[in-house]
Amino acid sequence: MGYGRSYKIGVAGIVVAGATAVLLWFGNGLDPWWPLMWFAPLPVLWFSLRSSWRVAGLTTAAALLAGSLNMWGYFRLLGTGFVVWLGIFGAVALVAAVAVLLFRALALRGAWWSAVVAFPAVWVTLEYVRNLTTPHGTAGSLAYTQLKFLPFLQLASITGPWGMSFLLLCFPAALAIGLHLRRTEPKAVLRIVATTVGVIAAVLIFGVARLAVTPRGPMVKVGLVASDLRGNVDVAESGAETTRLMKSYAAETEALIGRGARVVVLPEKLGVVLDAENGSADPIFQRLADRTGATIVVGEVHVAGSAKYNQARIYQPQAEVLSYDKQHMLPPFESYLTPGRSLVTLEKPTEGTGVAICKDMDFTPLSRKYGEAGVGLMLVPGWDFNVDRSWHGHMAVMRGVEDGFSLVRAAKNGYLTVSDNRGRIVGEARSDAAPFATLIASVPAAHSRTLYLLLGDWFAWVACALLAFALMQLRRVGIGSESRWKRKHRDSRAAV
Repeated sequence: MGYGRSYKIGVAGIVVAGATAVLLWFGNGLDPWWPLMWFAPLPVLWFSLRSSWRVAGLTTAAALLAGSLNMWGYFRLLGTGFVVWLGIFGAVALVAAVAVLLFRALALRGAWWSAVVAFPAVWVTLEYVRNLTTPHGTAGSLAYTQLKFLPFLQLASITGPWGMSFLLLCFPAALAIGLHLRRTEPKAVLRIVATTVGVIAAVLIFGVARLAVTPRGPMVKVGLVASDLRGNVDVAESGAETTRLMKSYAAETEALIGRGARVVVLPEKLGVVLDAENGSADPIFQRLADRTGATIVVGEVHVAGSAKYNQARIYQPQAEVLSYDKQHMLPPFESYLTPGRSLVTLEKPTEGTGVAICKDMDFTPLSRKYGEAGVGLMLVPGWDFNVDRSWHGHMAVMRGVEDGFSLVRAAKNGYLTVSDNRGRIVGEARSDAAPFATLIASVPAAHSRTLYLLLGDWFAWVACALLAFALMQLRRVGIGSESRWKRKHRDSRAAV
């Protein structure tokens, strides 16, 4: 390869990496603009078919790392170092490079359909393995970039996040092959692009139809309250400080009940309550529940002997106090807490009400258990980090679409959010909008059966099987066939 061509390819690689990085920066991350993610991989996929495998792999890894710098400020806020950020996104960049190189190898050997599915199959396999093996569950899935694209979000009711990520990446893979073959194989291009677009169109038609069906069942008026004041946002010390904060929240809760709320959700970890102090802490809200007939969910750090729990206390009228212990902790901040193991379901304010806490909603299995129990309304105390109020605060919305329940989530340093089982935001307010930010909304509380609830992570396994098939295809078409393919279609590859 001459110096001039090497220089041109190098310049083109920088431009392509920059284009994908910019699309990733704005199309992924803490507050993504969802249309951009449909095109973010396209530049590196197209470029991979016109460059050597080394250049293609390097360009892809560089693009993903550069685009992921939009998360560096978030990692710094969490107190993690550059090494942690580099370790996480370096591994992701490596997998992305492998996915592009597998796509390239299959496409240049004429296995176009295998190439189209291989690229998303690698990525979804990564997302699923990460979901099973890390303490962060589905966080980082590309599916969350599409939360505002409601017709497409309905696919989660069939496939969970896995099908959404898959189709999201199938689209640019098909376009890249279409651009590459547009001169030499127009009929193949038509079949590949038309089929891919047709599948996406069918998904969107399904989504529009599902959104048009109003969930049936009782409407429940819910209230949410959170305070981000300096003296209120941190975990209050046990004793007088926790009692003061609980009484302040109780006053706001009573006001919400006075406005018609039948259930009120407060954030997680308001204060520390020793087991011996329950006799004085519980009556603050239990008496209010008894007097008003409302159900109240309050988050606290509950200390029982040597064990500490991130606990939600549930106060129902004329009933024994129930408690739910958070099952998925955020390391390292909650590593000292003991995980819970049990679900909690209520019959009030309506039959089939469940309780979880914050990060629990990042994981599909726990929410699916609640869905299997027929839950139609989830009450979720939370605590976010301000900058991730949209990204992390809305992950739970997808769980409602997957498993057929409405969501009531009250978070400090985040949002007060109410959504239905279609993922529509019924009401939302920032927790720092007032000294005590409040929200009242009416939400359907009936459970909705979904295919994802019935079959679970079936599509993740389909993606794994498609990856295995693509690897077998690569072996079948042979390593040496790439050069023959290049010679045959040399005219279609204009100089970069």
